[in-house]
Amino acid sequence: MKRGLINGAVVIAALCAMTAAGAADVAAGDVVLAKNGAAQVTSLEFEAELQRIPAEMRAEFISGNKRVGDLLLQILLRKTLALQARAAKLDQDPLEAARMRGEVDKVLAQLRLTSIEEAAAAEFDAKRETYMGRANELYTIDKQRYRAPEEVSASHILFDTKKHTSDEAKALAEAARARVVAGANFNTVAKEISEDPSAKENDGKLGYFTRQRMDPAFSKSAFGLKQIGDVSEPVQSSFGWHVIRLDGRKEPRVKSFDEVRDEILEGLKKRYVDEKRELAVNAVRNDPATSIEDPQVKATVDRIAATPVKPTPPQPRAPRQGKGEK
Repeated sequence: MKRGLINGAVVIAALCAMTAAGAADVAAGDVVLAKNGAAQVTSLEFEAELQRIPAEMRAEFISGNKRVGDLLLQILLRKTLALQARAAKLDQDPLEAARMRGEVDKVLAQLRLTSIEEAAAAEFDAKRETYMGRANELYTIDKQRYRAPEEVSASHILFDTKKHTSDEAKALAEAARARVVAGANFNTVAKEISEDPSAKENDGKLGYFTRQRMDPAFSKSAFGLKQIGDVSEPVQSSFGWHVIRLDGRKEPRVKSFDEVRDEILEGLKKRYVDEKRELAVNAVRNDPATSIEDPQVKATVDRIAATPVKPTPPQPRAPRQGKGEK
């Protein structure tokens, strides 16, 4: 089963659980993570809540015990209040029942769009080779679009001006350069004394980069070196004082088709998926059976406009807990 469908199903299950008893039996494979005298929070409900957090941020979020504990307490508080609302028959109010159905419809609609997109992506992947000719055609028509700028590869030794005065850092850089000029191995010196934290692992090697990627002063010095192996005079950037060695240079060029093939195919895939999604959405938008009942709409709008507005109550928050971060 596709991951997107699994996530959506989890969310639907959790939404449906909001309308059920807070201490209902736990489904097979699910476990209770938190509970009080009235309600409980299961692992599926916790996972469903995590879907609200951007995917790239979830791993960091769940790495902290306090964040996880606060979220569980927040869900438990919400479920307990929901139980109290059901006991008071607040869910039987027609307007509130319609709101609840609307929330479920939103998730189901997104589930449907996700399933359409995943099916379209799978269709494209199944016939990916048939799009190779189109990809080559797009490359041939506009090769300049795939021009790579000049790049250099360099190593550096850094002395941090947060740890030293500027004069001290510059003097250390001059001493390091003197060692290299006298015959010491640049990367060995970088690993030994550079204050760039990554130097212990990469020996000061930065690999290839464009002018825009680095601090302007650093780039100016690195790109100004002429011959492979040339070592710069000490140069100051926003990070401190550096000594830089030129390790390689790539002149501006047009990338080959093999280098950009996957990039072009991914663009074609995105367009294919977007078109499939729009076809499905437009089929609903353009349904000939669609109609707007104007008299009923006007009567409803007039009734709403004449109804006194109730202030929106504040959202409940979970109580703070004293546990520290992991």
